[in-house]
Amino acid sequence: MPSALPIADPAPLNGLLPASVRNGVKHRNFGVYIHVPFCRVRCGYCDFNTYTSDELRGAKRQDYAGQAIAEIEQAAHVLSEAAVDERPVSTVFFGGGTPTLLPASDLAAMLSAVVVTWGLAPGAEVTTEANPDSVDLEYLLALKAAGFTRVSFGMQSAVPHVLATLERTHDPERIPLVVGWAREAGLQVSLDLIYGTPGESLENWRTSVEHALEQHPDHISAYALIVEDGTKLARQIRRGEVATPDDDLQADMYELVDARLSEAGYDWYEVSNWARRSPGLVGVESPASPAAEFRSRHNLAYWQGHDWWGIGPGAHSHVGGVRWWNVKHPAAYADRIAAGHSPAAGRETLDDETRRVERVLLKVRIREGLPTSELDAAGRTAVAGLIADGLVDPAAAFRGSVELTLRGRLLADAVVRRLLGD
Repeated sequence: MPSALPIADPAPLNGLLPASVRNGVKHRNFGVYIHVPFCRVRCGYCDFNTYTSDELRGAKRQDYAGQAIAEIEQAAHVLSEAAVDERPVSTVFFGGGTPTLLPASDLAAMLSAVVVTWGLAPGAEVTTEANPDSVDLEYLLALKAAGFTRVSFGMQSAVPHVLATLERTHDPERIPLVVGWAREAGLQVSLDLIYGTPGESLENWRTSVEHALEQHPDHISAYALIVEDGTKLARQIRRGEVATPDDDLQADMYELVDARLSEAGYDWYEVSNWARRSPGLVGVESPASPAAEFRSRHNLAYWQGHDWWGIGPGAHSHVGGVRWWNVKHPAAYADRIAAGHSPAAGRETLDDETRRVERVLLKVRIREGLPTSELDAAGRTAVAGLIADGLVDPAAAFRGSVELTLRGRLLADAVVRRLLGD
């Protein structure tokens, strides 16, 4: 969730949605994202809407769960008024920030409010992000008892100097401990990695990938480091204190992680995400049932254009082609909630062409690809050239789907531009 909010129309204080959001509602799942904007330390590369204790000014961390629950109650009213309130929640995702800086009882209370308000669909996925140094076995057991099914650890790297450049606070040796505790608690495990950090070599990256694989997680995300304007890292690069990430090296790193994960029994399902191919690996106990699906269903809902309500400061929401985002600072958010007003800072109603463009942008990134029927005439014409350039799978295109090859994944943004005629 980038810290800069878009410029759009003002949102009404009551947060009510237009009747158009009911169109096609039965074909869309409903998820809830809960943003917890607190961090112990602000990482130099991070552009998310997060705050350390010194930056809170007028907001108290201990009040946050109650404020989020109040927004859940608002959301229930808004969806009821729009007659789209009958769907149980398919996925819940606590992100941040570091959600696990809050007591486990606070996360449990927010999740309970979601369950009481809408109910959970059978087999619902409930995830929290966590820093490896922010949880212990007791905490993870409490999450499982509260109804969480999954935890995503911000591992980022197993190499100390890379972690230091990223300003991550955990010791790499903490990873086996927290993964083991999560397994003992009965939670699925995802590990997040970042590649292309200034000073990180290909061998450093290989070390991190191998260390992640040694933990046998259910899911791995690997993201190229992006230098965001306004971050400490951007200033360091501008001053020449650290090197700019190397695009060619990042491509080599992506090819390495994709090859190693494939060899180890993982399949890519989105450009930066891989899930275990089967419920069990030899010698590894898994809390999941044989029919378990290890993809992040919450993130897939974003890429597939489903509905979600974002709770918390700066959180983004989307229901039926209407998108909005909350005020950023926790104090401003708290003031809106206390006044009984919607915390939304702005919103936009997407027209048909914008929604089509976004479907192209998002669906191209997932393994199932984009139906060619969703392209305009120019986009369908562009597919032949993309096949010739080795970016799109020819057999899939023959079946009516634009699916990326490995080279296409490396150049996904360029593929999208060509499909849209940009």
